[in-house]
Amino acid sequence: MSLSRSALFRFQLSIPQRLAALVPETPAMNAFQTAVKFFQDCGLFIYPSVLIMACGLAIAIERFIYLSRARSDNSKTWSQLLPLLQKGQFREVQALAAKSDAAVGKIVHYGLERMQSPGRREDFDAAMEEGMMEIVPRLEKRTHYIATFANVITLVGLLGTIIGLIKGFTAVAQVNPAEKSEMLSASISIAMNNTAFALMVAIPFLLIHAFLQSKTSEIVDGLEAAKMSFLNVVTRIRAEQQAQSNSGR
Repeated sequence: MSLSRSALFRFQLSIPQRLAALVPETPAMNAFQTAVKFFQDCGLFIYPSVLIMACGLAIAIERFIYLSRARSDNSKTWSQLLPLLQKGQFREVQALAAKSDAAVGKIVHYGLERMQSPGRREDFDAAMEEGMMEIVPRLEKRTHYIATFANVITLVGLLGTIIGLIKGFTAVAQVNPAEKSEMLSASISIAMNNTAFALMVAIPFLLIHAFLQSKTSEIVDGLEAAKMSFLNVVTRIRAEQQAQSNSGR
């Protein structure tokens, strides 16, 4: 029984080499064969790891596109709104902000709606801050999942390694002493593939998460700067209008 187990184990290890001998060797083919053998050696735990990797990549790509588009739209919209604000053309600004889908347009729209009734600077600031509270969660949406996936895939890889080691030690205990060393080293090598793959995915995921968070913070800081510029311009124009009204009397 022990001989049959060891023979079967050696036959399984030799399958990738036998298949490789049937295909012409090229650098691309060698890399492909190495990748195929790596995934075969990982066992069943590679499938949830690949699924987690696919979900994380999909979220990362979607967030990158969304944030890049939001930054571009905000920059374009603000470059159109600021000259009109500085000229005091609030009706034109209101019309443009109402039609805009950019975050900065929505914030300016909140502020202009509050301007229709008398109020202090703090009242305008509170109205625009309400718009910020609505927009910021959209910018941060789903980004935290990437860091979560990095942690989960690491744990899945460790679990796959532990299960592989358990199977390897169990198989080694049932073979001839002369073959234990070879089988043990092969089992450990195969089991470690799960952790190696998990770390190869988790490390880039953590870097991507940090990059997206930095990109989100940059957009939020830009919105805060636009809000302050809007408040300063509105305060100055209202003060000038008040001064002209007092001098006219």
